Amino acid sequence: MFDTARYDGRMPYRRCGDSGILLPEISLGFWHNFGGVDDFEEARRIMRRAFDRGVTHFDLANNYGPPPGSAEENIGRILVSDFVCHRDELIISTKAGHDMWSGPYGMNGSRKHLLASLDQSLKRLRLSYVDIFYSHCPDPDTRLEETMSALATAVQSGRALYAGISKYPLKRLKKAVKILKDMGIRCLIYQPPYSILRRDYEIEGVLDWLLDEGIGCIVFSPLAQGMLTPKYLDGIPDGSRAARPEGFLKPEQVLAQQEKIRALALLAEAHGMPLHHLAIRWTLRSPHVTSSLIGARTVAQLDDTLDALRSPIPDEALLAAIDSICPGTSV
Repeated sequence: MFDTARYDGRMPYRRCGDSGILLPEISLGFWHNFGGVDDFEEARRIMRRAFDRGVTHFDLANNYGPPPGSAEENIGRILVSDFVCHRDELIISTKAGHDMWSGPYGMNGSRKHLLASLDQSLKRLRLSYVDIFYSHCPDPDTRLEETMSALATAVQSGRALYAGISKYPLKRLKKAVKILKDMGIRCLIYQPPYSILRRDYEIEGVLDWLLDEGIGCIVFSPLAQGMLTPKYLDGIPDGSRAARPEGFLKPEQVLAQQEKIRALALLAEAHGMPLHHLAIRWTLRSPHVTSSLIGARTVAQLDDTLDALRSPIPDEALLAAIDSICPGTSV
């Protein structure tokens, strides 16, 4: 476990399950703020600053933007202009499965969609391979054998080094991992949404099972799309994610959680840290989580979020206080 008493500003890394891959404790995702509607030069500055601070894992998906695909296009431009000499120091991931293009083959878990989407992603990213290719979501209408065969082909063909799975419920995840194993492919990593406000994957036993199986876990939305930050303590400010029409976070989601958010903010303040630092530290409190996946809208916001690593890991008393506000199970 990382010792905060010796933190000197360098990024700590954790082993991804029982693999040979190390991931930074905080990784950078491009779900928001890197699409065609965003400031390209600021995106470039964020990416460069993240790498300078030891963030070696960049996470994408085919449909990130908006519009869909534009985040990969922008990151591809930045990789060519700024990171050509650093490709072997980066872990770059992408995904397919959610709605990407119109027509019968633009989404879900078929080989047709997954492999066509991966080829499109590689073109947008201007890469010959990605390090991790995920099945982005379960598809109840496609046999798991077909979906997993696409991940296996991606690895066996050299278009991806590792296979990953995102958001599958535990029963389907177990079956998917076994199918991959029978095909000679090991699942490297699993990606669920996970935060103080969303603990269902913990409660259902997914995190415990991943640890037992030696599969890494990278959690997304550790700040609950910004709800676990000071910005929503007094409502929904103009320009925030919940106020943007193209965003995934809705005002009613914020308002439903506001009482808990305020209670957590007071708890964080009493322990000498901002709410978002507590939220990041909470996700990294145990070996169940390999990396916490964040987003950033500006370089300043990135630096502030990465500085969460300067805060101490919550002790048992603080964890109990958090549980009293947002009940879950201890891990």
